[in-house]
Amino acid sequence: MIKIIGIFVFWYPAIMSLAWIVGGVIFYLSNERKKTLPLNETPMVSVLVPCYNEENTIADTVEQLSKIEYPSYEIIVINDGSSDNTSEVVKGLLEKYDKLRFIDLKDNKGKANALYLGLIASKGEILMGVDSDSYIMPDALNYIVPHFTNPNNGERVGAVTGNPRVRNRSSLLAKLQLCEYSTIISLIKRTQRIWGKVMTVSGVCVAFRKRALLDCKLWDRDMITEDIGVTWKLEKHFWDVRYEPKALSMMLVPETIKGIYKQRKRWAQGGMEILRRHKGIFTSWKTRRMTPVYMEQILSIIWAICWIFTTVFSVFDIVAGKGFFWQNFMVRNMFLTSICLVQFALGMSLDRKYDKNLFRNVFIVVWYPFLYWHLNAFVTLVSIPSLFKSRKKTATWDSPDRGL
Repeated sequence: MIKIIGIFVFWYPAIMSLAWIVGGVIFYLSNERKKTLPLNETPMVSVLVPCYNEENTIADTVEQLSKIEYPSYEIIVINDGSSDNTSEVVKGLLEKYDKLRFIDLKDNKGKANALYLGLIASKGEILMGVDSDSYIMPDALNYIVPHFTNPNNGERVGAVTGNPRVRNRSSLLAKLQLCEYSTIISLIKRTQRIWGKVMTVSGVCVAFRKRALLDCKLWDRDMITEDIGVTWKLEKHFWDVRYEPKALSMMLVPETIKGIYKQRKRWAQGGMEILRRHKGIFTSWKTRRMTPVYMEQILSIIWAICWIFTTVFSVFDIVAGKGFFWQNFMVRNMFLTSICLVQFALGMSLDRKYDKNLFRNVFIVVWYPFLYWHLNAFVTLVSIPSLFKSRKKTATWDSPDRGL
């Protein structure tokens, strides 16, 4: 039994890493290196910025969004019952920015609820979701909007997710996340796009067709990760979800262990909630293409459990004075690390044209397998109870770690 678990712990990430490498290359050759779609139409875009306790970041976000190089857009800031001075800060910006509108909620009802109210107030058929600590680059809409308006696409495109870039790069944890977004998250999205099923849009930078959101009954207000939830609903309703790597957004990431833990635990719990809510895809032939993604999520959970088990077993193996299992474990880890580094090299190569300084952090990535594999495995383990219990109230939010 131990040997079988060891084989699974070794081969599962190796196979998935190779799949992401191949998928990333295919996406680049068949899609990314082609000419950008022309911006022939410029429909109204409503940029929704939900926020909670963001008095230190919201003014900068609005200032950057006011620089968008697109002729027809509005900015709607939704204050979700902040307990700090966020409301006063935004009110002070209304006279300065003509495109800015403000919804000031008195109670914290969660990000999904804030987006829902922003949609009701919006004028645009295209809604651009931007986190309150981030902003899209001035030309981002020029890459995103053509996906919705290109006649070759018809009206099947329901969402287009952009390419998040890390702004704060002063610490080891921030640099690790910079590398992670470029070489793991972006490669997964490229591969899923080749498969035709992008299953997680980046809430920090994503555009929706309003009609698609209405068709799938909007965001789930009882789920902790509204971006994952709405993506699965769009896919189940057969809307096309796309990844546009040229549409860049700049964001802040946590730079403390506590901040990273809270963020990853929320992601893991959100993934568990998705698996519980959408287990019905197995009962419909129409949703068969979602089955491999669902199974990959299940296998990731099993792998995390097995990873922790083999790590603990290896420690006991050393204490017992045998060491054979430990030696085998370390050899396999070194091989997995090598594959991981190849994946990082490819991801950085693909994303280098969007971030010219990316390769300055190439020597940082060697720490990723040692730090993040253990952290993510532990977070997955403690989040497993979310797989078996449903949330009975609106999912509210806390202001996350915005970096040092």
